[in-house]
Amino acid sequence: MKKLNFLLIILFCIIGLVSFSSCKKKVNPTTVEIEDQDRHYYPIQQGEDLDLNYGILNTGDNPLVITEIQPSCGCIIIDKKNPKIVLPHKKKYIHIKYNSTKNVGYVQHIVRCYGNFFRSGVIELRFDVNVVPDADYTRDYEELYHNYNEKNGNFKNGELKGSVDGTSAKRGYYVGQP
Repeated sequence: MKKLNFLLIILFCIIGLVSFSSCKKKVNPTTVEIEDQDRHYYPIQQGEDLDLNYGILNTGDNPLVITEIQPSCGCIIIDKKNPKIVLPHKKKYIHIKYNSTKNVGYVQHIVRCYGNFFRSGVIELRFDVNVVPDADYTRDYEELYHNYNEKNGNFKNGELKGSVDGTSAKRGYYVGQP
């Protein structure tokens, strides 16, 4: 039994050495071209989502390996299906969604991509947009009256129309042309 355990341990060590040694290939840096790296979007209304797709063309002779995509804000959602490897002379897209719910006015964001990019190992995808808040308007009498009565429980289903327009017996009358 001890001989069998000893043989199994030796076998696992040999398998471990072979499998770990084959995974140690170094990937050399590569050059890339980013499709419109700095973008300025037209104004959007607060609460709308902005879908961004950045094209990355691997212009080098080595595969591009993207290790991490890091947004500058929690309002930026990185698609988990983004490519991790871009083969030489091929183009893939990084998909990003910006949620404007918590922002108002001019916003500028940066998304950093880490990988074997030539020179620094990092590229920055930048965009800006003007987020326009919902329009403020003065509520009319009927809306204020409805909100007040709903808040105080004065109306049940269907009673609002009768309160505003009057019931058919108490609408009054008019003389001449309507």
